[in-house]
Amino acid sequence: MKVVSGKFRGLNLKAVPTNNTRPTSSKVKEAVFSMLSPYMVDGVALDLFAGTGSLGIEAVSRGYEKVYLVDKAYKAINTIKENIEKTREEDSFVVIKSAATEALKKFAEDGIKFDLVFLDPPYRMKITEQIIKDLVEQDLLSSGAIIVDETDYAVDLSDFERIDLIKEKSYKDTRVALYQFGG
Repeated sequence: MKVVSGKFRGLNLKAVPTNNTRPTSSKVKEAVFSMLSPYMVDGVALDLFAGTGSLGIEAVSRGYEKVYLVDKAYKAINTIKENIEKTREEDSFVVIKSAATEALKKFAEDGIKFDLVFLDPPYRMKITEQIIKDLVEQDLLSSGAIIVDETDYAVDLSDFERIDLIKEKSYKDTRVALYQFGG
């Protein structure tokens, strides 16, 4: 697993030593960032089910100034910290060991808003709709923010007035959708 592009291009990243984490493949990660390129800014990103930290590290590599990486698994947090160390830019990252919903509440309390959000929860959880609802209701998204959702199932966001699907692609059993928050 490597950083695909940007200032950390080619940096080898460590995988989480467990079968419970499913890292985004290099092919899918490259496709995600290709889809994202017209929407990239230099703001603040959130990798909510960070696993290895690969997506968040890639975002900083490509110009984001800060990324919050959240995971509740101890082994994932240790792997994220090791991977961040390799960048030698630890100040660009905030690592939080927490369940997703608790982290979102804390971000809301702290008044943090995100320009880019990566959602790659364990596929069996099927919580994308709830997480996006929480992001909107807790006022955690900047106007124009992009949400990248990686799942293996179709997501129904038809009830969300301010969230628009802007791109969607499938790679075998992985579905990647980009949504934009209208503010």
